[in-house]
Amino acid sequence: MDYKTILYLLIGILTFDFLINKVLGLLNNKSSKQPIPSELAGIYNDEKYATSQTYQSEVFRFSIISSTFSFILMLAILWLGGFGWLDEYLRGIAPVEPLTSLYFFGVVYIVSDLIGIPFDLYGTFVIEERYGFNKMTVKTYILDKIKGYALTLIFGGIIASLFIVLVMFFEENFWIYFWVAISVFMIFINIFYTSLIIPLFNKLSPLEEGDLKTAITNYSQKVGFPLNNIFVIDGSKRSSKGNAFFSGLGKKKKVVLYDTLIEKHTNEELVGVLAHEVGHFKKKHIIWSMLLSILQTGFMLWLLSKFIFSSEISWALGGNVTALHLNVFAFAILFSPISMIIGVFMNLFSRKNEYEADEYAVKTYDKKPLIAALKKLTSDSLGNLTPHPWYEFMNYSHPSLLKRIKAMKAIK
Repeated sequence: MDYKTILYLLIGILTFDFLINKVLGLLNNKSSKQPIPSELAGIYNDEKYATSQTYQSEVFRFSIISSTFSFILMLAILWLGGFGWLDEYLRGIAPVEPLTSLYFFGVVYIVSDLIGIPFDLYGTFVIEERYGFNKMTVKTYILDKIKGYALTLIFGGIIASLFIVLVMFFEENFWIYFWVAISVFMIFINIFYTSLIIPLFNKLSPLEEGDLKTAITNYSQKVGFPLNNIFVIDGSKRSSKGNAFFSGLGKKKKVVLYDTLIEKHTNEELVGVLAHEVGHFKKKHIIWSMLLSILQTGFMLWLLSKFIFSSEISWALGGNVTALHLNVFAFAILFSPISMIIGVFMNLFSRKNEYEADEYAVKTYDKKPLIAALKKLTSDSLGNLTPHPWYEFMNYSHPSLLKRIKAMKAIK
């Protein structure tokens, strides 16, 4: 395949991806205008439901603007050979590997992030602020950016350097060694995420003594879950939206409850939410999800090994020599249709896990508090009660609220 055909293929893939996401978004936005399903009556009053629909539409319209800008910019850079120009310029500064590739990845990351900052600022400090969700200050935003850059420099630099060195020494077989290394890194991050990464951005505190802890203690003893691994995170410093999640493996496993969740829910609802998270642990969902992610990464790296030394791919991006970093960048685009298909199956798997965790919570605790908590979470975040089936199928990692409630009510 000559380089011009590859260039057209890259442009075609980007265009297809852009159009399919816009069509699905339009369908979903239209679907959000439907009346409240009878099974969900009472979540919103008429005024708040209208606000929810307005919020959903505004977020969608803004996403069209930001994604269209990114799409047009990427097409222009590809068509004009901008990445090839950047490669040639950096070779004059750092003519040897791994420096050339490291500089390339660094420049692309920083420039793309800087371009995205105005959109991010508007989404956070205008749209989210308008609807009462944003609690972040400009200072927190700046500090988050600095910390994010530092983590990317450290972890991204190490991973990228290792990748480049392995390609240089092992050529087509690099993927085996890098797959092992990145798998170890993924496991490490999963185990220590709440211990090492989260404290850089948020404060984690053990659940305090009180009625809530007593209720949770009783449930935890009943199902054999260690209470000392339940923490509260100060999510209110960034958003008023509540959440809870499970993270880690072995002795490092933790259930994390947002302080905003605790403020807005009854003790019974919070125990219901906890029971759902414990269900993920008992059903080994974290382990299975990690294993699937590792397998997906291995497949992607194997496929990359078939393209990484192609001169035509480098030329398609405007390069005048075969460049590892140009080929990696082009491969990320070429892989996106496969990634989309894999993402659909991963979402199917994730939704199955959510149903199972709900079922565990219902059978070990009670369905009514969990249903009440999910309704309140949706209302507080102005969530979409009527997502379009195709949008949900392609993008939702959790089943829609209506489907979750119907499934729980069907459990005897």
